[in-house]
Amino acid sequence: MAGEPLTINGMAIAPGSRVTIDLPVASLYTHAPMTMPVQVLHGRRAGPRLFVCAAIHGDEINGVEIIRRLLKLPVLAKLRGTLLAVPIVNVYGFVHRSRYLPDRRDLNRSFPGSDKGSLAGRLAHLFLQQIVGNSTHGIDLHTAAQGRQNLPQVRVDLRHDDSAALAQAFGAPVVLDSILRDGSLRAQCGVMGVPILVYEAGEALRFDEVAIRAGVLGIVRVMRSLGMLVRRGPRRALPMPTVARQSIWVRASQSGILRASVPLGRIVPRGALLGRVADPFGEQEVEVCTSIHGMVIGRSTLPLVHEGEALFHIARIGKIDVEGAMEHLEAMHTEEVNELAPDMPQEPPIV
Repeated sequence: MAGEPLTINGMAIAPGSRVTIDLPVASLYTHAPMTMPVQVLHGRRAGPRLFVCAAIHGDEINGVEIIRRLLKLPVLAKLRGTLLAVPIVNVYGFVHRSRYLPDRRDLNRSFPGSDKGSLAGRLAHLFLQQIVGNSTHGIDLHTAAQGRQNLPQVRVDLRHDDSAALAQAFGAPVVLDSILRDGSLRAQCGVMGVPILVYEAGEALRFDEVAIRAGVLGIVRVMRSLGMLVRRGPRRALPMPTVARQSIWVRASQSGILRASVPLGRIVPRGALLGRVADPFGEQEVEVCTSIHGMVIGRSTLPLVHEGEALFHIARIGKIDVEGAMEHLEAMHTEEVNELAPDMPQEPPIV
C-alpha cells in the first residue's frame, strides 16, 4: 500500500522522499538562530513511523554517531514506513558540551513542556508536537553521565507489552525493567501511546565503538521486527537478553581514592569485592562489596570519590541467567554477529 504525505512543521513530505528539516528553536541572546535538525526518510510504502533521537542530554554523544551510521545504511532505500532521525535534541547543551540547557534544567525531566514555558519546556513541547506526535514507535539513545560508564543495555517498562517487544527485538545484553520517571520523554510517550525504549551505553563526551555498533545493530533489529526493513540472508541466532527487574548502586562508605577491581559486564556473586577506597596515605581503607548477585552494568570512571558517591551499578540476575549473559556479552564483542554486512558501509572503527 502506498504511503501518504507526512507533514512536519508545515512541510509536506511525499512518499519516497528523504529530507532534512530544521525545526526552529529559541535564538541565542546574540541574535544567532538555533534549530533542531531532523532527517525524515518517508518510505514509498506505508508502515510504522519510528523516531530515533539522541543527545537529549547534550553531552551524550554516542547516540549522535549511532544515528549517523544508521542513516548511511543502503538498506534504508527500501524502507517501509517512516524513519524520523533526530541526532541532537538538546542543541544548546550539545554546543556547550553540557548535559543541561542554559537554564540549568534537565530536558529529560521537562516533558510534556509548554509553548509558553521555560526554555526546556518549549523544547520538550516542540519535540512532542513535531516528532513524537508523528510517530508510532520510538528509540531514545543515551549514555551514562560524565565520570560514569554504562554497559550496553535497554531500559523499558516491562508492564507495557509493546515496549517490551521492542526491547526483546533490540537484543542488548541486558534489559532493565525501569519505572517511568515523571517529566521524562519515556513517560510522556507512554501517555501518548507511543511504545519506546531507552538504549544506554558508554560514557558522556566519549565514543565507545562496541556500544555504537551494538546500537546501530539494535535499531536495525527493531526496524526489522516492525516490518520496516527486509532481512537479507539468514537470521543469526543470538542469546536471549538477560532481564533484570531490579538494580542497585553500591556507594562509597568513606571518601578517598577508588581502586576498582571489576569491569563492566562482570558477573559478581553476593559479597564479591568490587574495589577498595583508601585515603592518600593508605591508613584508612575500606572494601567495596556488592550486597546482591548480579551483573555490573554501570560504574564510576573517576577514582576520586566522596562518601555516599555511587560507584557500581549492579543489575540483579538469577544464577541460571549467568551462562546466557556471558554468551551474549561475548557475542557482542565479536565481528561474527555483525548482521548488517553487507548492508553496513565499511569504515574504520573509532579507537
